[in-house]
Amino acid sequence: MPARSEGFTIALAHNGDARTQAAAALYRHNIEQTGIDDRAVIGAELTDPSGKIWGGIWGRTELGLLFLDMFFLPEKLLGRSYGSQLLMAIEEKAIRRGCKRAVVETSSFQAPQFYRLHGFEEFGKVEFVIPGHARIFLRKNLQ
Repeated sequence: MPARSEGFTIALAHNGDARTQAAAALYRHNIEQTGIDDRAVIGAELTDPSGKIWGGIWGRTELGLLFLDMFFLPEKLLGRSYGSQLLMAIEEKAIRRGCKRAVVETSSFQAPQFYRLHGFEEFGKVEFVIPGHARIFLRKNLQ
């Protein structure tokens, strides 16, 4: 049963609109605190000659940081330098936007070794309940 206090109701969230409104309010607060309004989406995609998208890397730049949110390539395209090229493309664009560092979180069963190979260093880890697996936080200086 939802908790009530002073007329407010607390319930488990399931409303995407509420999340969007809260994110916008938080972003406005961040601008008020920092005086900086520089958030922008960023991405690079791998397409074939027909225009089909096979994978890519997406994130955002904000406050001098490149946040990598999603990076995907199908297994049959791994090991062919596409991942390295995508990462380099997005890092170069982030540097042009004034970013000094990149941050990514990944899982131990995804590609932490790929990021390490490209100069990222681990700065945190949270173990999953799945034995032997963890969420890994990595960062890299871009300049």
